[in-house]
Amino acid sequence: QVQLVESGGDLVQPGGSLTLSCAASGNVADIYLMNWYRQSPGHAREFLASISDSNSANYVDSVKGRFTVSREDAWKTTYLQMNDLKADDTAVYYCKAQVVAATDVWGQGTKVTVSP
Repeated sequence: QVQLVESGGDLVQPGGSLTLSCAASGNVADIYLMNWYRQSPGHAREFLASISDSNSANYVDSVKGRFTVSREDAWKTTYLQMNDLKADDTAVYYCKAQVVAATDVWGQGTKVTVSP
Protein backbone atom coordinates (compact mmCIF):
# COMPACT_ATOMS: atom_id res chain seq x y z
CA GLN A 1 0.00 0.00 0.00
CA VAL A 2 0.91 3.65 -0.46
CA GLN A 3 0.69 6.25 2.29
CA LEU A 4 0.75 10.01 1.71
CA VAL A 5 1.46 12.84 4.15
CA GLU A 6 1.08 16.48 3.13
CA SER A 7 2.87 19.34 4.86
CA GLY A 8 3.72 22.98 4.35
CA GLY A 9 0.35 24.60 4.82
CA ASP A 10 0.49 27.95 6.58
CA LEU A 11 -0.93 31.45 6.89
CA VAL A 12 0.45 33.64 4.11
CA GLN A 13 -0.27 37.18 2.94
CA PRO A 14 -1.85 37.88 -0.45
CA GLY A 15 0.83 37.92 -3.12
CA GLY A 16 3.01 35.57 -1.10
CA SER A 17 4.36 32.14 -1.93
CA LEU A 18 4.21 28.74 -0.33
CA THR A 19 5.47 25.27 -1.18
CA LEU A 20 3.47 22.24 -0.17
CA SER A 21 5.00 18.78 0.12
CA CYS A 22 3.49 15.35 -0.25
CA ALA A 23 5.67 12.59 1.16
CA ALA A 24 4.96 9.10 -0.12
CA SER A 25 5.84 5.80 1.54
CA GLY A 26 5.02 2.15 1.04
CA ASN A 27 4.75 0.68 -2.46
CA VAL A 28 5.71 3.96 -4.15
CA ALA A 29 6.92 2.13 -7.26
CA ASP A 30 3.24 1.48 -8.04
CA ILE A 31 2.45 5.21 -8.31
CA TYR A 32 2.05 6.43 -11.87
CA LEU A 33 0.37 9.80 -11.33
CA MET A 34 0.29 12.26 -8.43
CA ASN A 35 -2.40 14.89 -8.19
CA TRP A 36 -2.99 17.98 -6.10
CA TYR A 37 -6.51 19.03 -5.12
CA ARG A 38 -7.95 21.59 -2.77
CA GLN A 39 -11.22 22.06 -0.96
CA SER A 40 -12.54 25.26 0.57
CA PRO A 41 -15.56 25.43 2.90
CA GLY A 42 -18.84 24.92 1.05
CA HIS A 43 -17.12 23.89 -2.16
CA ALA A 44 -16.38 20.60 -3.86
CA ARG A 45 -12.86 19.26 -3.95
CA GLU A 46 -11.12 20.84 -6.94
CA PHE A 47 -8.37 19.37 -9.11
CA LEU A 48 -5.34 21.65 -9.42
CA ALA A 49 -2.41 19.85 -10.99
CA SER A 50 -0.89 16.49 -11.71
CA ILE A 51 2.50 15.05 -12.55
CA SER A 52 3.15 11.71 -14.18
CA ASP A 53 5.91 9.15 -13.83
CA SER A 54 7.41 10.69 -16.99
CA ASN A 55 7.28 14.14 -15.33
CA SER A 56 4.52 15.40 -17.58
CA ALA A 57 2.61 18.11 -15.69
CA ASN A 58 -0.96 19.25 -16.14
CA TYR A 59 -2.75 22.21 -14.53
CA VAL A 60 -6.24 23.58 -14.22
CA ASP A 61 -6.51 26.95 -15.96
CA SER A 62 -7.07 28.87 -12.72
CA VAL A 63 -3.57 28.08 -11.42
CA LYS A 64 -1.54 27.98 -14.63
CA GLY A 65 1.41 30.31 -14.37
CA ARG A 66 1.12 30.56 -10.57
CA PHE A 67 1.45 26.95 -9.38
CA THR A 68 4.16 24.46 -10.29
CA VAL A 69 4.13 20.76 -9.53
CA SER A 70 7.37 18.81 -9.29
CA ARG A 71 8.61 15.61 -7.74
CA GLU A 72 11.68 13.79 -6.50
CA ASP A 73 12.82 10.53 -8.02
CA ALA A 74 10.91 7.45 -6.94
CA TRP A 75 8.00 9.63 -5.74
CA LYS A 76 9.75 10.27 -2.45
CA THR A 77 8.22 13.74 -2.26
CA THR A 78 5.98 15.67 -4.61
CA TYR A 79 5.80 19.45 -4.35
CA LEU A 80 3.31 22.15 -5.20
CA GLN A 81 4.99 25.55 -5.47
CA MET A 82 2.36 28.29 -5.20
CA ASN A 83 3.09 31.90 -6.10
CA ASP A 84 1.07 35.12 -6.08
CA LEU A 85 -1.40 33.63 -3.65
CA LYS A 86 -4.87 35.12 -3.42
CA ALA A 87 -7.62 34.96 -0.82
CA ASP A 88 -9.48 32.51 -3.09
CA ASP A 89 -6.56 30.08 -2.70
CA THR A 90 -7.51 29.57 0.94
CA ALA A 91 -8.37 25.89 1.28
CA VAL A 92 -7.24 22.51 2.54
CA TYR A 93 -4.83 21.07 -0.01
CA TYR A 94 -4.62 17.34 -0.68
CA CYS A 95 -2.39 15.09 -2.73
CA LYS A 96 -3.76 11.98 -4.36
CA ALA A 97 -1.74 9.10 -5.79
CA GLN A 98 -3.04 7.01 -8.65
CA VAL A 99 -1.63 3.55 -8.19
CA VAL A 100 -1.35 0.59 -10.55
CA ALA A 101 -4.04 -2.02 -9.91
CA ALA A 102 -5.25 -0.35 -6.72
CA THR A 103 -7.60 2.31 -5.40
CA ASP A 104 -6.47 5.94 -5.44
CA VAL A 105 -4.77 7.06 -2.21
CA TRP A 106 -5.38 10.42 -0.55
CA GLY A 107 -3.36 12.26 2.03
CA GLN A 108 -4.89 13.89 5.09
CA GLY A 109 -4.59 17.44 3.77
CA THR A 110 -2.73 20.58 4.78
CA LYS A 111 -4.40 23.93 5.39
CA VAL A 112 -3.46 27.08 3.50
CA THR A 113 -4.87 30.41 4.59
CA VAL A 114 -4.26 33.52 2.51
CA SER A 115 -5.05 36.63 4.51
CA PRO A 116 -3.51 40.05 5.26
